[in-house]
Amino acid sequence: QLQLVESGGGLVQPGGSLRLSCAAPGSAINRYAMGWFRQTLVKEREFIAGISRSGGSFALADSVKGRFTVSRDNAENTVYLQMNNLRVEDTATYFCAAHIEHYYAPVVAQGYDFWGRGTQVTVSS
Repeated sequence: QLQLVESGGGLVQPGGSLRLSCAAPGSAINRYAMGWFRQTLVKEREFIAGISRSGGSFALADSVKGRFTVSRDNAENTVYLQMNNLRVEDTATYFCAAHIEHYYAPVVAQGYDFWGRGTQVTVSS
């Protein structure tokens, strides 16, 4: 069982920035492709970003391209989501997830094997 722990969420004004972290204490995350998703009470879990096992390949949802970046530090067993120019519509609970089977990260939630509990991001003035 892989434990994933998200952190870095909070309240930020529109146009601000946050960096989310997803840590896997005691685990070698280089075995996993990783993804970031977000969910609200009225929307299904939405793919935001994915990164391959080595970090050499990544994908971003159209809604966040040019504003968000995804990266990973396998030596630190941590994946990051840098969020810039945040908008009110980015308000959600953000989850990280791990995928075992393939090198590349799936873009659908059903493709992931392990999930964190999420961290809340609220963008409001």
